[in-house]
This record gives sequence, structure tokens and C-alpha cells, in this order.
Amino acid sequence: MRVLLTVIGVTSLLITGACSGPKKALRRGAVIKDPAVLEQRADSLFFAAQRSKMLGDYRTAITQYSDYLRLNKNNPTVYYELARLFLEVQNPGYALGFARRAATIDPDNHWFQITLADAFAVNEQFDSAATVFDRLTTRFPNSEDYLFNKAMFLAKANKPAEALTAFNQLEQKTGVVEEIIYQKQKLLLKMSQVDSAAAEIRKLMDVNPQELRYHYLLAEVYDANDRTEDAITIYKNLLKKDPDNARALLGLASYAKKNNDKAGYWAYLTRAFANSSYSIDEKVAYVYPYLQMMQLDSTKVEEGLELTALVVRAHPKEPKAYALRGDMFSQVDMLDSAQECYTKALSLDSTRFSVWYQLMWIYSRKEEPNALLTLSNTVTEKFPREFMGYYFKGVASFLLQQYPAAISALNKSLEIGSGEKRFLADVQSLLGDAYHATGQHQLSDSSYERALKLRPQDALVLNNYSYYLSLRGENLDRAEEMSKRSLEIEPDSPTYMDTYAWILFRQDKFEEAKHWIEKALEFPESQQNPNVLEHYGDILFNLKDVTKAVEYWQKAKDKGATSVGLVRKIAEKKYIQ
Repeated sequence: MRVLLTVIGVTSLLITGACSGPKKALRRGAVIKDPAVLEQRADSLFFAAQRSKMLGDYRTAITQYSDYLRLNKNNPTVYYELARLFLEVQNPGYALGFARRAATIDPDNHWFQITLADAFAVNEQFDSAATVFDRLTTRFPNSEDYLFNKAMFLAKANKPAEALTAFNQLEQKTGVVEEIIYQKQKLLLKMSQVDSAAAEIRKLMDVNPQELRYHYLLAEVYDANDRTEDAITIYKNLLKKDPDNARALLGLASYAKKNNDKAGYWAYLTRAFANSSYSIDEKVAYVYPYLQMMQLDSTKVEEGLELTALVVRAHPKEPKAYALRGDMFSQVDMLDSAQECYTKALSLDSTRFSVWYQLMWIYSRKEEPNALLTLSNTVTEKFPREFMGYYFKGVASFLLQQYPAAISALNKSLEIGSGEKRFLADVQSLLGDAYHATGQHQLSDSSYERALKLRPQDALVLNNYSYYLSLRGENLDRAEEMSKRSLEIEPDSPTYMDTYAWILFRQDKFEEAKHWIEKALEFPESQQNPNVLEHYGDILFNLKDVTKAVEYWQKAKDKGATSVGLVRKIAEKKYIQ
């Protein structure tokens, strides 16, 4: 924008000078009337502008060329240079204005004409660009480039018939050339002349019958225009030349699928995947949608696993093959198989962090903290700037009850700070848990608050934060509000019901607490949870049902409860906070 303001200022000076006669500033420099000095100053500005342009300082170059025009308005080269510069700085309007001026002053300079066509093109005036190249074609009838550009701009101007005529003229000069044929068939398809488009592609096939790309192109033309049988014929002819041709097999597989021929579809598809010359990257791209489809259609699991097995068999030295199969196993919770595949992938290529990440994720899901800690230590050494390595190190340390180490690793992950928002919330949540475990309650609360700011509907954070507040007997109204919200998000969680009941108990709302703890106990897992059983006993005692309270305290003890005072509660038959 600053460039434009500079040029506008210069242009206004030019117009003012032309309309209102000489100014005092000009009279002061009377020496400017000396043609030799004038020419010297102009030359100096011109070469200065050239230097600025070569250095990439386009703003200064534009200013210097514009200053030159104050001294000499009739140099077409300067208008041409300004047009090129405005094309570079993406100011199409100014580029066109200066290009027109250059072409008008010197209409015979073909470089000026080409720049004018370029300026028309960037202003999307394709008709005008084609007209410029038409003139150039007339002047230089042997130039194939000018005729090609004329045809291309006619096509962009949505004049397919005229463009086709130009390409035919060009073909007469060059013979059968791939780019010309490609452009012609596009135009013919646009004009709904499918057979003529196919005939063009067949020209390429006749000239170079061993080039299989032309067969694919012809099949795609037929396919795009609902000429299925013609496309199938092309693919089958391809298989006669190359029985393992993956593109042909995939094309036929696609048609079989459309016709609900499951056996045919699978036969063609597996033949294609067994072909080692078929690019592994294309195979990966084909298989990845299965990761989503498997969640909706269980029948896709077997298909996806078989396809990845074929990929591994065809590419036994490719780490991508094993990583892909690992992803497939991971998606269906076959964690041991996923771990084996990821480990193999890393043995072939240990530079891919994404595979290390997947392996860490597998260990965390398998709840193997020792293995996860060893692995995450390796990852943080190899990839010290990767956020997730430290996150998983924090997870492992927390699970091993190494809370200071967990806090250190999690804070390091935040220091790196390149994680996604959802992972940042996980870090803050786990930090809240670790700080609570070390009795750093203020830091714990702050971490939970940051986690909720990032993810306000995280039921787990709402539950843990509210429960820890209730244990301390602090901010119970806030605790009740958060616990209630966690139940609104996950209304069938017995854990969240127990938390809510306990908070109500701490608020002396014993009847409400009894209602929610009994709802929790309707779930079999709660009946095996010593904390829930002990909480129920506490609530019952405060509702004067001492016998039943002692019964549930004893059940809690039998299930492994180790809370301070439980033995005294049973022995003394009274609630001890």
C-alpha cells in the first residue's frame, strides 16, 4: 500500500505539471533547461532504478522510475519496467496502465506487447490478452509460443471453438504434441464432444502405444461422461498388456463396487494391492478412509486389516507399511498387534515422530507406565522440541506416583508450548492432579481453572476439581456447581454421582446426598468400589441409620478401603471426619 501512495503522489505531480505550467521549484533549478544536464539526471535515475530492481527493492525502483518520467515522459522502456514491477508487487491496475503506455509509444516491440498481454491476463481480460497474441502471431507466423498463448487465452475467455481452431493451427505446425492434445480434449469435453475428445487421446496412443498414461486418460474421459462400458474395455485392454496394472485393477474394482459385485471388487482390489510397483503412498491414501469407516461398519475391519497385510507383504522394507497396519490395529483396540507394527516401523526408520507418538499412546492405553516412561525418555532425547514426548513422560511419572517428576515433565511440555488446544487442556488437568497429590492446592486449583478455560465442558476435570475441593471443605458452592455440570454432560457416570453425593454430604444436605449415592450404587462397579461404600456409610450415619452405616463401612473395609479413621468408625460405630 505504501508503494501505491508513492506512485500516486508522483503521478499527481506529473498531471499538475502538465496542466498548470512551471512552478517556483522548477524555476529555481533553471539549469534543468539544459538538455545535457536533463539527460544526465534522467540517465542517473534510470540506472539507479535498474540497480534497485536487481536488488529486489521494488518500492524504491518504482519511485526512481516514476521520478525519471518527470524528466522524460516518452521513454517506453520505463513504462515497460514499471508495468513489470507492478506485476511483481501484484498491483494489476497500475501494471495495465503502464503496459498500455509502453505498447502505444512503441507498438513494434514484442516484449512490450507480451507485457501488455500479461497485464490483461492478471486483470482477467482474457479476450484482450488473446487479441495481443493474435497480433503477434500475425507479425511472427513461425512462433509456436504466440499461437499457443493465443489459444490458451481464448480458452480462458470461454471461447472454446475459437481456441480449438487456434490449437488445430498449432498442431499443423508441430505435429502431435501431448500438451496440445491435452488442451484440445479439454475443450472438446467442454463442448460435450466426447468422441472427438477420445479421438484426440487416441492420437497420442497411436504415436506412443507403450505410454500407459494415455490409456488411463482415455478411460477417465469415458468414466467422467458415463461411458462405463468404454472405460471398462480400456482397462481390460490395459490388463492384457500388463496383467498387474494397479490403475486398471482399481478402475475395474470401482466399477464392480458400483454394480454391487463384492467378489469382483475384492478380487480386483487385492490384486492391485499385491503389486509392489503400485506406489505405497497411493495405497496408504486408499486405505486411510477405512480408519473412519471401521467405526461405522464393522465389516470394514477385516477388509482394512487384509489390505494392510497386502501392503506389508508387497513393501516389506517400507516403514509406512507397518505404521499403516499399526494404525489399523490401534483403531480396533488390538493394542499388542499395533505395538508390534509400530516397533517394526521404527526399526526401519526412527526419524518419524508420529510413529513414536502412536507407540507412546499405545503404552498409555495399555496402562504400562514403566514401559511408557522408558519410551518417553527416549523420545524426549531424540525429539527435545516435541510437546507430546514430555506430556507422555508426565503421564507415566504420574501413574508411577512420581509426582514431582510428573510436574517437571508437564511444565516442560507447556514451556515448549506447541501442542494443540485439546492436549494443553490435558496437561493442565493432569498438572492439577499432580499438584493435588503433592499438597500444592493453590497450584492445583490454578491448573484446573486453566484446563476449564481451554475446555469448559470437560466432565473429568469438573469432577476431579470439585471432588478435591470437597475433600478440603473449600469453596463447596463452586464444587457443587461443577459436579452438577459434570453430571449434565455425562448423566450415567456412577463416579460423578458419587462425587456429587459427597459434595452434598459436605454441605450437610444428607437426604439429597443419599439419593445420589444410591443412584451410583445401582451400578455394579460402584458396589465393588470401597470409596463409594464408605461414603454411603458416612451418609447413612448422619441420617441416624447407624446399623446400616456400620454395615457399609465394613463392606468398604472388606473391599480394600484404607482411609484414615475407617477402623475407628467400625469399632466406635460413629462417623469420624
